[in-house]
Amino acid sequence: MGHPELVVFSLLCCLAAASAAKLGAVYTEGGFVEGVNKKLGLLGDSVDIFRGIPFAAPPKPLELPQRHPGWQGTLKAKEFKKRCLQATITQDDTYGSEDCLYLNIWIPQERKQVSRDLPVMVWIYGGAFLMGAGHGANFLKNYLYDGEEIATRGNVIVVTFNYRVGPLGFLSTGDANLPGNFGLWDQHMAIAWVKRNIAAFGGDPNNITIFGESAGGASVSLQTLSPHNKGLIKRAISQSGVALSPWVIQKNPLFWAKRIASKVGCPVDDTVKMAKCFKVTDPRALTLAYKMPLAGMEYPMLHYLGFVPVIDGDFIPDDPVNLFANAADIDYIAGTNNMDGHIFASIDMPAINMAFKDVTEEDFYKLVSGLTITKGLPGANITYDIYTQTWSRDTSQEIKKKTVIDFETDILFLVPTEIALAQHSANAKSGKTYTYLFSHPSRMPVYPNWVGADHADDIQYVFGKPFATPLGYRAQDRTVSKTLIAYWTNFAKTGDPNVGNSAIPTRWAPYTPNNGNYLEITKKMDASSMKQHLRTNFLRFWTLTYQALPTVTGDNQAPVPTAADAEVTSALPAPPTESFPTPPHKQHTSYHVPGLRGFLWTARG
Repeated sequence: MGHPELVVFSLLCCLAAASAAKLGAVYTEGGFVEGVNKKLGLLGDSVDIFRGIPFAAPPKPLELPQRHPGWQGTLKAKEFKKRCLQATITQDDTYGSEDCLYLNIWIPQERKQVSRDLPVMVWIYGGAFLMGAGHGANFLKNYLYDGEEIATRGNVIVVTFNYRVGPLGFLSTGDANLPGNFGLWDQHMAIAWVKRNIAAFGGDPNNITIFGESAGGASVSLQTLSPHNKGLIKRAISQSGVALSPWVIQKNPLFWAKRIASKVGCPVDDTVKMAKCFKVTDPRALTLAYKMPLAGMEYPMLHYLGFVPVIDGDFIPDDPVNLFANAADIDYIAGTNNMDGHIFASIDMPAINMAFKDVTEEDFYKLVSGLTITKGLPGANITYDIYTQTWSRDTSQEIKKKTVIDFETDILFLVPTEIALAQHSANAKSGKTYTYLFSHPSRMPVYPNWVGADHADDIQYVFGKPFATPLGYRAQDRTVSKTLIAYWTNFAKTGDPNVGNSAIPTRWAPYTPNNGNYLEITKKMDASSMKQHLRTNFLRFWTLTYQALPTVTGDNQAPVPTAADAEVTSALPAPPTESFPTPPHKQHTSYHVPGLRGFLWTARG
């Protein structure tokens, strides 16, 4: 007698081999493409993976992307293509390619027949609009943005893609000669390609969810607000970044264009000649002409983010706060991590992560001054007082360091996200609105043990890394990952994170400005995870009290020089040669309140 287990095992293997469904070559608008089919387990399930499908022609420098002309024969789509040309981490060299507009697709397959009409989730990566790639960072070919776990666990199609970043993606003269936003147009081209072609891969072109984190989350938000995407997007998820975040819209692109021009030898006084010169300059030289200083900065890091989207009168026709009617029928999730500001606080104030170094009142006041510059001394003083109220009762360094992180989290992420949610909800027709706070603590061993969820900590759980690389994670991390994938993919299917094929730990109630509902995502979730009115006192402070302060328009009332006020530029210290020490003129005229690029003075009570 043989072993019955072996007989069953052999039978399963034969069945899997005989009838595993796979797509094979797929016909797209450009021609046939062929990916790879990866078997999963013994039951015949698999995932079809296509890497490196062109969604646009190789782009010309500083020009809008164009449709791909197509190809003869069958395109082998089996390897990730190079990222778009960008500076290396050390900023002394470049890597990537100008020919970079490619996308990747993961399609889950069951044993009997190929998938049909699956929801589609399109990922937009972050990286401060300066860096990144559709496949993400990798270690031993374990790619951060590998869509396999989301696709197979949630039964959705996952798409990732490249878009241009840095000066090549966002250099602008602020006029028609070089309007900018090339990276946003690339994103739009990828989404539109998915709409036109995804049915051939088993996807539902009428059920596309875009999702992204940081600059990707802000890009998601901007794509929902642009009139060019009408009818393309059904749902959207912004993680730690929205269109209203203060680092998203560059209000004076010409300031930065002139800095690049002076570095690469282009004319600085005529934007027609400047733009023509830029287009014939070595793209690597353009990329390296901008350096992001990461140490010894005179001002908070926020002021050095030069190459980001602009209001061009076309893709972004108006200030984003005025465009939420365009998202009236798009279901929307937006949320933040509970210590999103930690990484930025660490750069602005390195003592944050040093047990042997204290944060002083003077340090914090200088930081507050640098981020409330357009309200002068009154703005700095009142903000400092609000945030340090507890310091007299608890003088511990932990409390002081958490205060710094809370301050940067509020300004950079939480408050603009809350205002975007309120705007989405107020303008919604059929679109539903949800928000969350991700609070699963950081696992970085070099951080103090009190650090919560840092910026980008959520990505590994959304992409199922605790399942893909189980040895690097704990059971609780797999619980968090399963939770996020369930909510995200249910939402992609139905527009309701509670309804779909995936079990969830607790019901997530929709948000309105009145109920202030938000879901706190942790390793242990139950009905008490559904909460209301996150940091209301601080939200009220920024949108009402701070907004009411008069704006400083010059002289020396401001405690730290900023280019938000043109008049103080001449008083700025001499710049070091290798960086952009001087913040650009960011006077923000929208909402009649220019403070901090005027990003969040939009709430109405």
